[in-house]
Amino acid sequence: MSHPEASIGHLSSDGPGIKQTEVDEDAALLETIGYKQVLHRSYSLLENFSTTFAALYFVGGVRVTFSTGIAAGGNLAYWTSYVITMVFTFMTAAVIAEVCSASPSAGSIYLWAAEAGGPKFGRLFGFIVAWWSTTAWTTFCASNTQAAVNYMLSELSVFNIDFPTDPSDINFRAIQWACTEVLLALATLINFLPPRSFRWVFYLSSSIILLDFFLNLIWLPIGTSNTWGFRSAHDAFMTTYNGTGAPPAWNWCLSYLATAGILIGFDASGHVAEETKKASVTAARGIFWSTVVSGVGGLITIILFLFCAPDPDTLFSFGAPQPFVPLYAVVLGQGGHIFMNVVCVIALWFNTAVAIVAASRLIFAVARDGVLPFSGWVSQVSPTGQPQNAIIVVWAVASLVTCTILPSSVAFTSLISAAGVPSAAAYGLICFGRVFLTPKTFPKPKWNLGHWSKPFQIAGIIWNAWVVAVLFSPYTFPATGESLNYAPIIMAGVTIFALISYWVTPEESWLPRDRISHFIQSRGLANTPPGETTLQ
Repeated sequence: MSHPEASIGHLSSDGPGIKQTEVDEDAALLETIGYKQVLHRSYSLLENFSTTFAALYFVGGVRVTFSTGIAAGGNLAYWTSYVITMVFTFMTAAVIAEVCSASPSAGSIYLWAAEAGGPKFGRLFGFIVAWWSTTAWTTFCASNTQAAVNYMLSELSVFNIDFPTDPSDINFRAIQWACTEVLLALATLINFLPPRSFRWVFYLSSSIILLDFFLNLIWLPIGTSNTWGFRSAHDAFMTTYNGTGAPPAWNWCLSYLATAGILIGFDASGHVAEETKKASVTAARGIFWSTVVSGVGGLITIILFLFCAPDPDTLFSFGAPQPFVPLYAVVLGQGGHIFMNVVCVIALWFNTAVAIVAASRLIFAVARDGVLPFSGWVSQVSPTGQPQNAIIVVWAVASLVTCTILPSSVAFTSLISAAGVPSAAAYGLICFGRVFLTPKTFPKPKWNLGHWSKPFQIAGIIWNAWVVAVLFSPYTFPATGESLNYAPIIMAGVTIFALISYWVTPEESWLPRDRISHFIQSRGLANTPPGETTLQ
């Protein structure tokens, strides 16, 4: 999909001179976007790939959504919906990777939206996506940490400890909140490591994900065969179930609540583009191929769990915050399931640490443009070339979000249900801009889709509109005040704040029309041979 000149051979470095040339080229490209190089540019394709690979954490994503997917349509709906999710997410990721190749900078998703919107609508798109993405990533840091805590607290049920495990009990929520805050703080602290040391966080995160995957692939089938046995091919693939109370057709559609969330967040590699060498090619590859690898790994994991997990009634009878913990206890035994649970918690903790990387670069980029309170302080870069003050802001916001656990489990659940919506909406808006607003004027990147670009963009619009619609739906029917999905209300509130900030912020302060025009003219039409459009 990439040009011949963007081959892997061109990403290698044969000596210090070539490495310095790469850095200089990246800095020159960044200057055309309107920024000076201030972050430490040291990451290669491996680190950039690991950013999204760790942020998606496909094994953990499947485990978190498995019971949701089974309740909404059963096994048949879950795996077929996931296959469809894979195909359309790969298309969307390819479009986002292509846009990243044209504009590789920190926190770049709102810049991609602005540039896709063109001079007329770009500034509006930039404001909206900046608010959407900031909400998505900071909320994800909180919700993902809570997911790790749920694995820990599920041991209460396994060991029959006399302590409530019902989220409606304030005692359980208090412990849940305290543990979440501790793990979140530790994930934040590790982000202060210098870049040369932090690269090991990427390596360890990817390694623990692979360990989790292969332990399940090898150990789980052995344990299953020694306990309740494998489900038949018919039971694993063809059974249906309605645990939501929704009408049959919509109950099936709700399976996308589970499958879509597994692969949302692939823009993470783009947020560290300003710290990646040969970013116009490397970051694009990181986005696309990490999504493909995670998607295929997710499918293998789903098929494995469909054969090894018990029937829905047994699964839902475990009564733990995370049903896979008692499942592992039955299948792997006490010692085995504890080891497996430790792996799950560590993997999720690394997952949060990497998510803080993406979120902090987004906050840094917005502050660098001067539209956040205390922007001068937030956008400061440490001597090691890291936006450490932006990391502190991410921790503060995520910690406040976590506090919503205390008054009500519904309040926190509503916030985490909104975590995936802004990202999907942002992907769709970027695709919309590419199709209708900048179809021939958008810069032609080094990593591009050629003739597939337009069809993939159209597919991205349709797919992400569908994902947003499903994520807005109530999950249980009939919907009540306790079971209502507040994601549409939260999304509407965030969008209103984005529109207000768009109206009250002077154009010369952030994303002026001339800057967007300059980007398009300097790297788009000016670099396109006569008679050739940028989509070819």
